[in-house]
Amino acid sequence: MRFVRSSLLLATAAVRRQTATAFAPHTSHSNLHSARAVPASRSTFSTTSLAAMPICIVVEAEIKEDRMDDFLDMIEKNAVGSRAEPGCIRFDVLQAEDQANKFFFYEVYEDAAAIAHHKEQAHYLAWGAFKESGGTLSSVSKKASGKYMT
Repeated sequence: MRFVRSSLLLATAAVRRQTATAFAPHTSHSNLHSARAVPASRSTFSTTSLAAMPICIVVEAEIKEDRMDDFLDMIEKNAVGSRAEPGCIRFDVLQAEDQANKFFFYEVYEDAAAIAHHKEQAHYLAWGAFKESGGTLSSVSKKASGKYMT
């Protein structure tokens, strides 16, 4: 019985590790992920403590169709650069299935200081310049506090 329970515990731990890393970026430009490995300390995050809740930013952006190549180049650099920042827990770029020029960015930061640092970086400023140049039809950002996260 101990062997079965130990095997089950090991299998459960392996599945948790695999699930956590399944969402870690592992390829390049073709699907907007970086090759950077996610450190074990940042591969999972779960909290119910109000003091330790990360800050999340969700951006919905509609890109002008004739600017898609420029956008994809810029957002890949933004995502890769953001993921390397201290205090950035996650930076995902998602493309809508029903509208090829609609994207969602899901960003998670440890705290307000990490967001402030992010907003000073060249890759973040490139996103602002892209918007100012008329590359977007719309861009809406929402800020939220993490509640139950993995």
